[in-house]
Amino acid sequence: MKLIIASNNAHKLTEIKDILGGMFEEILSMGEAGIDHETIEDGSSFMENAEKKAREIAEISGCCVIADDSGICVDALDGAPGIYSARFCGRHGDDAANNRLLLEKLRDSDDRRAHYTCAIALVRPDGSCVKAEGYMHGVIGFDEKGSNGFGYDPLFILPERGGLTAAQISPEEKNRISHRAQALHALLRELGREE
Repeated sequence: MKLIIASNNAHKLTEIKDILGGMFEEILSMGEAGIDHETIEDGSSFMENAEKKAREIAEISGCCVIADDSGICVDALDGAPGIYSARFCGRHGDDAANNRLLLEKLRDSDDRRAHYTCAIALVRPDGSCVKAEGYMHGVIGFDEKGSNGFGYDPLFILPERGGLTAAQISPEEKNRISHRAQALHALLRELGREE
């Protein structure tokens, strides 16, 4: 059976292929499958966006499709930026501006608790859908540290990793503990492939 990942993000593709590789004969990115489609992510939750992406690509391809939506949720900001994480500053994918805005909004806050959320949806050709979520908990630091990772990783401190940020640990370690890894393992449990 073939699986299409509704993404062309190299980090995401590697992580998904590593964890789900044994379940499918072939795992392809949208680009590798020859699909050029942009889903409008207008859902009100991570899961709505993930399922919408997966369903649209499944309809186009006739294959099993997996999609995710993820972001950072900050307690003191009532869960913001949440589904708007990638465009928190008003421009999509401007990590530096997003991080500056987050620090500015938390300037007078003592509560720095936050978590990354990842929602994953796997849609089969018959339209059935399996869903799972994963989380990575931490706190928001006061300045950026580390050069690994992307997005909010340089600000996201992992207390159980000795106070290192997600951008200071190795990509391999992050992939073991990340919100996406947690969601993928939860998905495997939903599919009955993991204890």
